[in-house]
Amino acid sequence: MSQKFDQVSSSGQSAGTSRRALLQGAIAASAGLVAGGMIKANEKTSGKVAKNGRIKQSLVHWCYKPFWNVEEMCELAVSLGVPSIELIDPEHWPTLKKHGLTCAIAGSHGFTDGPNHPENWEMCEEKLKTRIEQAAEFGCPSVISFTGMSGNLTPEEGAENCVKFFKQMAPFAEKHKVTICIEMLNTRDDTHRMKGHPGYQGNHTDYCIDIIKRVGSDRVKLLFDIYHVQIMDGDVIRRIRQHKDYLGHIHTAGNPGRGELDNTQEINYPPIMQALLDVGYTGYVGQEYIPTRDALTGLQEAVALCDV
Repeated sequence: MSQKFDQVSSSGQSAGTSRRALLQGAIAASAGLVAGGMIKANEKTSGKVAKNGRIKQSLVHWCYKPFWNVEEMCELAVSLGVPSIELIDPEHWPTLKKHGLTCAIAGSHGFTDGPNHPENWEMCEEKLKTRIEQAAEFGCPSVISFTGMSGNLTPEEGAENCVKFFKQMAPFAEKHKVTICIEMLNTRDDTHRMKGHPGYQGNHTDYCIDIIKRVGSDRVKLLFDIYHVQIMDGDVIRRIRQHKDYLGHIHTAGNPGRGELDNTQEINYPPIMQALLDVGYTGYVGQEYIPTRDALTGLQEAVALCDV
């Protein structure tokens, strides 16, 4: 959603490197990964990083828009074998469609002003309903939502207010066959506005799952962000298995730092992706890390790592 993701630093882009030059290197670099042995090529997937496709991957727009415009990002997604660009404004959905892509999850209200505070209900309802209608028309399966910041509310009060609100929203989502995904966010990292969210109420997996269970709708589920879950709760694979019926969408990033999915961070992504397959998860996995080095190389590595 645009409110959440508009202000992102582009410091990870190498000086003097144009977006077009990065894009032009995508297919050649992907082929280089194949030739280098990181990826096995075959006739159907030669040149594409995501050759298996069992995990449906998605590029999160806010992370990569400092490096590529929408048209370029679509071309890159196609070259990588990634079927979606998500959390991108509906005005760009026709461009996605032109390239044969979808939007795995759409934005709505921001994470600061959520339905845990009843004074936000009218705003949240308006934005969610508008986006759900747009998503249903386009074929976008999910819309993001949040609890909101705690403020002066106790966890119990915030949860009760969220349950009431999402119970009111659930029939609308059910009617349009679009899933509302409530995201759990970490409150521990205070170094960057997009690395952690001190004061956010839905900061534990079980807290959000309890709200979802009490709402009791198949169209209200959890946005399971592996980065945030690792920071606050850990035990990621066990939680995937435990909450398999409530997983609506998945996000990735390296921890600590919300950077690339590489050997400088602590999360082992291939077995986590395999766990998602094992529990029958068929939704999307959005690559939502903040690039700290060459954007194209990091993205190719992330897509390859999650293509189990």
